[in-house]
Amino acid sequence: MNISKRFVTIIFLLSLIVSSCGFFSAETPAPAAITETSIPLPTSTPAPHALNICLGQEPNTLYSYGGPNAAARSVMASIYDGPIDMVGYEYQPVILTKLPSIENGDAQIVRTPLQAGGQVVDADGNLVLLEQGTRVRPAGCRSDDCILTYDGTTPLEMDQMVVTFRIRPDVTWADGTPLTADDSVYAFTLASDASAITNTYLLDRTQTYEAADANTVQWWGVPGFIDSSYVTNFWAPAPKHLWSQFPANQLPTVDISSRSPIGWGPYVIQEWAAGDHITLTKNPYYFRAVDGYPKFDTLTFRFIADPDMALSELVAGRCDILDPSIRLDNHAGLLREMQTGEQAQAFFTPGMTIEWLGLGVSPAAYDDGYDTQFQKDRQDIFADFHTRQGIAYCLDRQSVVDNVLFGETTVPTTYLPVEHPLYDPNIAPIPYDPAVGISLLEQAGWRDTDGDPATPRLAVTVQNVAAGIPLQLNYYTTTATQRRQVVDILSRSLAQCGIGLNVQYFSQNDLYASGPEGYLFGRRFDLVEYAMGVNGIEPPCDWFTTGEIPSASNAWIGTNVSGYSNAQYDAACLAAQSALPDEQAYIDSYRQTEVLFSTELPAIPLYYRLRVSAARPDLCRFDLDPTANPLWNIEAIDFGEACQN
Repeated sequence: MNISKRFVTIIFLLSLIVSSCGFFSAETPAPAAITETSIPLPTSTPAPHALNICLGQEPNTLYSYGGPNAAARSVMASIYDGPIDMVGYEYQPVILTKLPSIENGDAQIVRTPLQAGGQVVDADGNLVLLEQGTRVRPAGCRSDDCILTYDGTTPLEMDQMVVTFRIRPDVTWADGTPLTADDSVYAFTLASDASAITNTYLLDRTQTYEAADANTVQWWGVPGFIDSSYVTNFWAPAPKHLWSQFPANQLPTVDISSRSPIGWGPYVIQEWAAGDHITLTKNPYYFRAVDGYPKFDTLTFRFIADPDMALSELVAGRCDILDPSIRLDNHAGLLREMQTGEQAQAFFTPGMTIEWLGLGVSPAAYDDGYDTQFQKDRQDIFADFHTRQGIAYCLDRQSVVDNVLFGETTVPTTYLPVEHPLYDPNIAPIPYDPAVGISLLEQAGWRDTDGDPATPRLAVTVQNVAAGIPLQLNYYTTTATQRRQVVDILSRSLAQCGIGLNVQYFSQNDLYASGPEGYLFGRRFDLVEYAMGVNGIEPPCDWFTTGEIPSASNAWIGTNVSGYSNAQYDAACLAAQSALPDEQAYIDSYRQTEVLFSTELPAIPLYYRLRVSAARPDLCRFDLDPTANPLWNIEAIDFGEACQN
C-alpha cells in the first residue's frame, strides 16, 4: 500500500508555523509595508476528481476465497481488473495477452497413457480411480458409441486437456512488484485450502497447475475431462510476496487480505471506515495509466441499505452511482420518472438470475419408492408432463413482468436467455392461454366435475392420483414484497383454470434451510417460488440433472429441487459439457437439453430478475451488462465535461 507521508508533512507544517508567528529578536527590523498591488494572487488547487458509488450493504470481506458478497465484488472490481471479463455473453482477456483456443494452439488435447489406480474422469463425468470395470472414453473417443469398459490390464490412452495462459508483461501489483505466473499458481494453492469458500468442481478435475515461465501458466486437466469452458481455467493472481507470510487459513481474517488487499487494478484502498465507507485512490502502477485511466483521483464506496435514502442521496449529489446491490427493482417506476425529469439515469437489464416456480415432481418422500397401495406419500400429481404444461399455460407471467417489474424484464422460454448464443430460437414460448391450459389439464385427467370454475378441478383419470383428489396445491415462498405481488397475480390466473392454491410465506432461513427439514432443499413442496442464477456464461443444464437432486446421499446439496430425473436429459447435458465450443455437438447437445426442458418442465421459469442501477445525469461509460460485474469498466467511467469528448 502507499507509504504514509504524515511525519514529513507535520515537520513541513511546523516549519511554516515557526517562520510566520512573529518570532523576531530586538535586532530584527520590522518587515517593510506591503502595498495592495504587491500581494500575489492566490493560485487555486484543483479539487480532486472524485466519484461516489453507493452500495446496498457493507462488504463482508475483500478476500477472494472468503465468500465475498455482491457489494464486495463491486469494490473488488476497482482493485483488480479482470483477469478475464465476461461482457455480452463473451469472454474478454484483460491481463492476458490473448484467450487460449484450440485454433491458436494454446489449448490442446493430448493422448496420455494410463495405468490402473490413476485418477480419471469416467464416461459419466465422474472423478474416479481407474480400475477394472470402469467405463471410459479412450483417446479420440468423443461419443457414447466408442465407450469401453477397462479390463484392468490392457494399455490404455485417454484424452487430456492442456491449456496455456500468457500474462501481459506490463502488469504489476499496486506496490510496483511485477505480477507473475507464480502469483496465479499461489492463488490456486489458496483456493485448494480447506478454509477457502469456493466451488471445488474444477479444483478436483485439475491434475496440475504450474508456471512454465515468469509470465506463462499451464493447466492440465485430469485425463478424460474435456472442459468446454477451459478458457476460464486461470486463477486470478494473489500477491505471494505479501500474503505468503501468513498460513492460508489465516488469510480470510487478516486485514492485508480481507480488508486492504493489494491488486493490479485502477485503484488502491486508502481507508475502510467500518459501517460507513471505503475510500480508494489511483493506483500509480496501473498498467492502463498511460491511456489516461482511471478517470478519478479518488473513489468512495458508501454503504446505504435503504433504497429511498440512496435515491435521495443521488438527487443531492452525494451518490454518483447506485450499485445494483441496492434493491431498486421495486422503484422502477420512480426511476423512469427521474430519468424523464433529467434527475438521474436509470439502468435496467435482465440479470443472470431467474425467478423459478419449482414443481414437486418427485418429493423426498418418494426416494424409497412411491407408495401407491397405502398412499402414505403425497399424491403423484405432477407425474404427467401435461399437468406441468397446463400449469405453465395458466400462469400469467407477462402480467407479472408488466405490473410488478414495469415491463423491464422478460418471461424466459428455457433456462437460457434469448440473448445467449446457445439459445434455441425454434422453441415456442408458452404464453398465458387458459384455454390451452385447461385442455392440457383435461388431457392429463383433471376435470371440472361441478361446472364451477371457482372450485379446483378433481382427479378423474390422472396417472398415479386417486380419483376425487382436488387440484389444490401448496405454494411456498418468502415474505418479500415483490413475491407477495407475484403470488397475487399468479393465484388469480391459476384460478381461471381451476387450480387452487394454499399460499404460505416463510422467512429465507426457513425456506432455504438444509434438508431434510428445509422446504426447498428437503424437497417438501408442491409449488415453490425461489431464485437461482449463475455467474458464468456456460449454460447451466446440470441444474436439472439427476446428480443435482438434493438427497440424504449428497447431504441435501443440489440445484434440482424438483427431483426431476430423465436419462436422456442427463446424457445430453453431459455431452454438451464434454464437447468443445467449436464442435457441432456442443451446440446440438445444449439445444437438445433446451427442447427437453421446455417439454418436460421440471420447473417453470417466471421471469429474469432485474439488475437495476441509477446514476447522475451526466455520467458516461457506465455499462450495466447482464453478464458482467456492474463495475467491470470502472476505470473508464467519468462525468461532466469529459463526457462531451
